[in-house]
Amino acid sequence: MHATILILNGPNLNMLGVRQPEIYGYETLTEIEAACRSHAATLGLDVIFRQSNSEGELVDWIQQARGRCAGIIINPAAYTHTSIALLDALLSVGMPVIEVHLSNIHAREPFRAQSITARAAHGLIGGFGGHGYILALYALTRLLTETKENQQ
Repeated sequence: MHATILILNGPNLNMLGVRQPEIYGYETLTEIEAACRSHAATLGLDVIFRQSNSEGELVDWIQQARGRCAGIIINPAAYTHTSIALLDALLSVGMPVIEVHLSNIHAREPFRAQSITARAAHGLIGGFGGHGYILALYALTRLLTETKENQQ
């Protein structure tokens, strides 16, 4: 399989490694990106890896993925709980979406347990730190393989 996967990261994830390491760990976003690229290559996938603190920029990148990418892995961060704009964009692109969270959002403050954006996702992976992105790559590969097999 040779496909491109868009991996998006929302606000404050550029601060990983220094921001609340007791919750998010010491791994940096650069380290997570390197691990994603390495694992994606073993799966025959290309990766576009991006981070923004701007909701509008994330929406633009999601819309640009239509017709160019096979799937999206997204950690919407704080926008998970607030962004109807991201939900609508994810629903509009017609491709598999996996939502990732470094922490277990259901074990934290009650407001974090609600994910608006998860309605657009085929699945949600949370609580495994940066390894959750790797799990999402495997899950997305399986979804893409199953879709391809069903089309034949």
